[in-house]
Amino acid sequence: METARELNPSELMHEYLRQKKKFPHIWCSGCGIGTTMGAVIRAIADCELDRDRVVMVSGIGCSSRMPIYVDFNTLHTTHGRPIAFATGIKLARPELEVIVITGDGDAAAIGGNHLIHACRRNINLTVVCINNSIYGMTGGQASPTTPQGRVASTARYGDFERAFDLCDLTAGAGAAFVARGAVYYARQLEKLVAQAIRKKGFAFVEVVSQCPTYYGRFNKFKSPVEMLYWQRDNTVNVKAVAKMKPEELEGKLLTGVLADREYPEFTELYDKLIADLAAGRK
Repeated sequence: METARELNPSELMHEYLRQKKKFPHIWCSGCGIGTTMGAVIRAIADCELDRDRVVMVSGIGCSSRMPIYVDFNTLHTTHGRPIAFATGIKLARPELEVIVITGDGDAAAIGGNHLIHACRRNINLTVVCINNSIYGMTGGQASPTTPQGRVASTARYGDFERAFDLCDLTAGAGAAFVARGAVYYARQLEKLVAQAIRKKGFAFVEVVSQCPTYYGRFNKFKSPVEMLYWQRDNTVNVKAVAKMKPEELEGKLLTGVLADREYPEFTELYDKLIADLAAGRK
């Protein structure tokens, strides 16, 4: 039998999808979530993970539908709570590889506290946050990452609130690994997710994605392709920063690995505490 690495890209995708029961998918034409799902699947295959030991957890939103289509252990939970559910799974079964798929509203609004405390605890989870800067499933409302001045259904004259930088937020909260990729650079995104999976500790990958149905129409992007070109023109790989002038970086999003450090991992500390108590060392 061929290994996942030996399959061509099309065969690889079909190998990891629940094809007959769940398709066609719900995502709009031109959405970036399907591209992200492909990158996540290829990253899992590259890491040679046993699919029976992979758990994919999500909350509510367009991106949170991803676990429905993939052939892993999956849990589709309540809005803003996937990291809480994932924490419980990881504490109960630390040997499992737990991957959270979430969106900017799910993770940074109602789920914001779960996100920052998972970073602080440094529990060994991989969180992939697909950031399309809007609530795509529920009507195009402004999210915590909607850029200032951009239009949403709840900000018809432009959002005047400052947006979260999710990578700054998670790095500041203590995540061991923080990276940003973009749908336009799908192969780079695949590698970043694989690095996140291999990292022991809390790993966060932000995916700059496009929502042509709401964000695109509200903000006068002519097509999904134009939105992809925006990603191309407004992102800079962190490796190139040293060669660029400050004015060239103004308004740009940095992509690549933004933080990579070592901290004690939460489940190991938890298991040690249990062992110490059982041995009377506490």
